[in-house]
This record gives sequence, C-alpha cells and structure tokens, in this order.
Amino acid sequence: MASNNSIQHGYPISSHSNDGKSSYGGSRDVAGYGNKPPVVHWPGGAKVAVNLVLNYEEGGENCLLHGDGESEKLLSEIVGAGAIVGQRHANMESLYDYGSRSGFWRLHELLLRKSVPCTVFAVGMALERNPAAANAMVEAGWEVASHGYRWWDYQNVKEEVEREHIRRTVQIHRDLLGIRPVGMYQGKPNVQNTRKLVVEEGGFLYDSDAYSDDLPYWTREHGHKPHLIIPYTLSENDMRFASPNGFSNGEQFSTYLKDSLDYLLGEGRRGSPKMMSVGLHCRLVGRPGRAKGLEDFLDYAKSLGEDVWLCRRDEIAKHWYQNHYPDDLRSSL
Repeated sequence: MASNNSIQHGYPISSHSNDGKSSYGGSRDVAGYGNKPPVVHWPGGAKVAVNLVLNYEEGGENCLLHGDGESEKLLSEIVGAGAIVGQRHANMESLYDYGSRSGFWRLHELLLRKSVPCTVFAVGMALERNPAAANAMVEAGWEVASHGYRWWDYQNVKEEVEREHIRRTVQIHRDLLGIRPVGMYQGKPNVQNTRKLVVEEGGFLYDSDAYSDDLPYWTREHGHKPHLIIPYTLSENDMRFASPNGFSNGEQFSTYLKDSLDYLLGEGRRGSPKMMSVGLHCRLVGRPGRAKGLEDFLDYAKSLGEDVWLCRRDEIAKHWYQNHYPDDLRSSL
C-alpha cells in the first residue's frame, strides 16, 4: 500500500506505506540512538564491556536420530554442506560430537585457567544429553542462557510448537541447573512469534535475537512493560572459521578481536563506552589451533586492566535495568 505523501508526489508504483519511516514493522528501527547514545558507566569505570558467548548446540542439531527429516548442514568443517534428506550424515554427526566430547572441555579449561566469565547459549536438547557439561557450567559460575530447545531455523515453525519448545527448555534448565534461564537467543527466530513468545513465557530479563547495536536497548513491541534487547554478533564470531573468506587460523581470529576491542576502547576513552560480544562454538574454536587464538585475545583483554569489564550477559542486563530503565516506568521496578 502506498503512502499518501508518495502518491501526491507522483510515485504510485514504487511507493509503500512504510516509506520514510525509521521505526516500522514492530521490530525495525533503523535510527536507534543515532549520535546521542546513552551515557554509560560500566562497573569500575570500564570503557568496554566484553562478554564471551559459548554456544552449546551439539546434540540439538538436525539429525534423523533426533526425529528430523534431514541431516544438519550448518557451521561445521564441511563448508557449504547441504542437508541430506531422509538420511544420516556420518561426518556431520561426528564433527558435532567433537564439540561436546572435546571442544567444550578445552574451552572450559581455558576460561577457568584465565579466570574469564562467560555466558552459555545452551540448546535445551543438547544440554539434556550431557549432564556433566551442564554441571561444569554451573560449577564454573557461568550464566547459562537459553538457545531454544532445538538448534533449528524457526522461520516456518508453528507458533504452538515454538511455544512448547520455549517452555520445555526452561524446564530443562530448572531440572539440570537448578535455575531457569534469564536470557534467550533463539538464533534463527521467527520475526512474528519468537520475541512475543519469550515475553509471554515471562522470567526472561533479555533476549539477544538482534545484531543492530553496540549497546542494549528497550523495545515495547510486546506486552505492557519494556523488554530488553542485548544485541549479539555474527562478526566477532568464530562461525567465520566455517564460512568462505572467513578466518583461516587462530591468529586471524585473535587479530580481528583485538582490533575490534581497540576501536571500542578508543570510543570509550572519548566518552562513549560500548559493549563487545564474542561468539564461540565448541566444535569450531574448540579446535587446538583456534583455541590458541582465543587464548591470545583473552591475554590481551586482561592486560588492559580496569578499562575492560569481562562479564556475563545477565550482568549487563542487570546493569541496564538499574541504570537505563525507561524513566516513565522506573517506579514500577
């Protein structure tokens, strides 16, 4: 449907009702904070908040053994792999198993040795298959956020199925970890349903199904209260080891992360602190040569002292609620 303004100017064919809008479609806001971001005071006067996110997905991916109609195709050493309909993919299954059998424990040891906290985006089905890993996450003091019940693309999943998946994975967290998740990252969400269902479920402080900013922000798209979005990243992310023209070795990964941190650090020192997410996968950066690159980055980040706040995602959320909750609703906290 064309906008009246566009029709008046003689563009009836190319016009659309959303022309000229910066906020539209419920979830889209192309303007954001603009050149007036909030004044952020991270704990300890840090100039950048750095959050490592460990995606725990192995055992929740597409597989005939999980009741699916095809094999997994994404984020493995077989770059460009296609799904095999009606059959198992032996190599893909084995590559995923490496993440839960070996990669997780290598990264667990590294982060504990470096005393670096993290947030786990845990797929419910995968978490349920490996109680030892779940216990290790709790004992390490990590935040375990939800990555949905399945590592699926929810674009065309029925609303009632996704609703049940969210409810089921929350219960898995309660049963295995003794606490429900307060963060949600579906990863491949349904633009109409996912966030609505997260708000409907209740109990979540934030979701991270967005990549649109370097700072958290609020949305009132669903429900009566503002809902916090803590944007994630597909850039500072080891998934680029599994994409064409991505990272070839750990040094490239480390260099890119250091460059990102340096630039954000400069902005913070000029009065505009930001946050930086780093996406990790057990089966990818859990390989020894890549883990070396991650270790180099962690050493560098820690060498910057109080300028860098290495934190969990729920800590960022709580800081935002305490310091940046919408003024017109602050009395309701």
